[in-house]
Amino acid sequence: MANNEDDLSFESDEHFPTTNGAGTTGSISVAMSEDNDFEDINEKLRQIEQEAEKIRAMQSEVEKQFQGSNNGSPGIAQSQMSVEDKMLIDGRSIYVGNVDYGATPDQLEEHFHGCGAIERVTILTDKFTGHPKGFAYIQFAEIEGMQNSLSLGDSLFLGRQIKVVPKRTNKPGISTTNRPPRGRGPSGRARVVIKYIYPGMRGRTRPTRKRGAFFSPY
Repeated sequence: MANNEDDLSFESDEHFPTTNGAGTTGSISVAMSEDNDFEDINEKLRQIEQEAEKIRAMQSEVEKQFQGSNNGSPGIAQSQMSVEDKMLIDGRSIYVGNVDYGATPDQLEEHFHGCGAIERVTILTDKFTGHPKGFAYIQFAEIEGMQNSLSLGDSLFLGRQIKVVPKRTNKPGISTTNRPPRGRGPSGRARVVIKYIYPGMRGRTRPTRKRGAFFSPY
């Protein structure tokens, strides 16, 4: 009889194990809690990725719009324009020197609005500091507007006597910036060409001018 009782006790322990405190139910609860935490984290990561994708799409659209605005022709990149196209645009544009450092595009447009319809006003700034360089470019809708604006040369703008001359077109391969600096051999780096920034973005290279041909703001 004792042996039979021991066997029954063994079988009972085998079929009905103790749970030792929290037991199996507690383990399942912990596992479910961890799964929920992982799902929450994954959901937050998906939301962050969706927001990042929206931001990238918006940035791409803004860059396309600025490219079109910078060319005067929507959708055409500056690098794709031919020299002839640039000359046509520059033929309607002027260089304005000795511009007050606190001047805004709106103030320049107001000063020249009587000459003709204006398509774009560009105040050049240093690409490192963002400070104005003291000169600007104004692009008119018609060549007559550019010609009329030349009469405002030496006029007073914000207390300064400005210089107004036709804008020149940079031609590939014709630039004094291709020469190495003095005191350096042929392998020396060319002089730094400072680029202007159209309101909110980087523009093209500042045109080079012969000494004495145009007013220098420095």
